[in-house]
Amino acid sequence: MNRTATVLLTALAPVSWGTTYAVTTELLPADRPLFTGVLRALPAGLVLLALARVLPRGVWWGKAAVLGALNIGAFFPLLFLSAYRLPGGMAAVVGSVGPLLVVGLSALLLGQRPTTRSVLTGVVAAFGVSLVVLKAAGELDPVGVAAAFASAASMSAGTVLTKRWGRPEGVGPLALTAWQLTAGGLLIAPLALFVEGAPPALDGRAVAGYLYLALANTAVAYWLWFRGIGRLTATQVTFLGPLSPLTAAVVGWAALGQSLTPVQLLGMGLAFGATVAGQRRPRGAGTVTVTGRPSAVPRATAVR
Repeated sequence: MNRTATVLLTALAPVSWGTTYAVTTELLPADRPLFTGVLRALPAGLVLLALARVLPRGVWWGKAAVLGALNIGAFFPLLFLSAYRLPGGMAAVVGSVGPLLVVGLSALLLGQRPTTRSVLTGVVAAFGVSLVVLKAAGELDPVGVAAAFASAASMSAGTVLTKRWGRPEGVGPLALTAWQLTAGGLLIAPLALFVEGAPPALDGRAVAGYLYLALANTAVAYWLWFRGIGRLTATQVTFLGPLSPLTAAVVGWAALGQSLTPVQLLGMGLAFGATVAGQRRPRGAGTVTVTGRPSAVPRATAVR
């Protein structure tokens, strides 16, 4: 499969995540974000685990737990906490610094030197997202801001570590995704029970919403995401992230009757342009074999 096809398939993950807000507000019980996080992650992980039929071995028990905590177990609660405590769209704005965090972490952990182009592209992406989602400013809650930044940092670290560690020999992205979703779901479950109490009663609409979130929005989307991390650079993958708030804005306009202002349209153009620009491979990147699979890393790193 060529790189363009890989990028397009990976992009389906943040596009799917962009529908989460509409599904949550229209179909699911109100004020149960942690319960929603559990039902997104744990059933999806168990389904994929049954399909993959592969368990971690040796050090990968620990690695899977760390990746599951960063990409799922910590990311979901922090994201929901920021969304509840910040004024409209501010959580997405703070979270849009993710590409810049990945650029920095890639320099530290992958030996990929940050370029002026990647930094500027990250700034443009964040600015574009802010134009799309930022509403009238209110008083910023320090805890909300900290949670939004921590959620972005958690996902960014998980993305870069996923790239650094690769996968065990003979293990595909399906199993790696299953391990992380299961570990993340198990991490959130006791927190949800402690904070929110017993699970709520579910009607048919809620069941349909949770099925969509668990299967399409999480199992398939995260499989595509981690598959993409294995075939693209960490920076390329994270620059697909702005597609999530852009999709949310389009779904809100098309399905929920929300309006799009000229400023929002300008922001969408800037963020989408930055997403496309972020798919250009850095100069000097080559392909080497890491744990039995191709991985794009700088040539200088490969020969050290």
